[in-house]
Amino acid sequence: MTQVLVVDDEPHIRSVLRGYLESDGHVVSEAVDGETALDLLRRDRFDLVLLDVMMPGVDGLEVLRRLRATSDVYVILVTARTEEVDKLVGLGVGADDYITKPFSPREVAARVKAVLRRDRGHRTGDPDTLRFERLVIDVAGREVTADDRPVALSSLEFDLLTALAAAPGRVFSRRQLLERVWGYDFYGDERVVDVHVRSLRARLGDDAADPHLIATVRGVGYKFVGRQR
Repeated sequence: MTQVLVVDDEPHIRSVLRGYLESDGHVVSEAVDGETALDLLRRDRFDLVLLDVMMPGVDGLEVLRRLRATSDVYVILVTARTEEVDKLVGLGVGADDYITKPFSPREVAARVKAVLRRDRGHRTGDPDTLRFERLVIDVAGREVTADDRPVALSSLEFDLLTALAAAPGRVFSRRQLLERVWGYDFYGDERVVDVHVRSLRARLGDDAADPHLIATVRGVGYKFVGRQR
């Protein structure tokens, strides 16, 4: 059974989410604030964390920053306003998904199920390493080197880059990337792909106006244009 940690300062929300998640077969723990969550995460193993952003004291973003220093556990951030999603993704804090309030508990349960279906590792038959003139992607080790320097990517950024780089020259629509990388029929705005691509380009030193790695195909989506070694 999967272990899920629900972090929220509102008792009613924690109670409702616990009920839906437990009905799906998950073992659920609760934390009322960021410090409690960090303490539980240090002591116990969890498969996924459902993390509210706006909490008193240590907020959700700080919890995630500290967590990502030592753990690759799946994290779904819960935010109060839709417009905050772009900001959160742009910060590159490494969340696997975002949910905005008010939300349906059924939707949250579906998101949790979908994120847990994602595979952080590579599939059998996938190459262990993708090599390009200015980029090397160690798929098995989940490490990236650009222009001979290591690049720290979030889990989503790594998965997005690998999805594009595994099929150089192929044009992917935003919807196709959502299905491949997020792993399900995404509920939210497809623009979340654009924000992740902007963050990914910034980390790789790629220029949207003169791309050597990821090119925009207007009206469609994106394609990988790096030259293979």
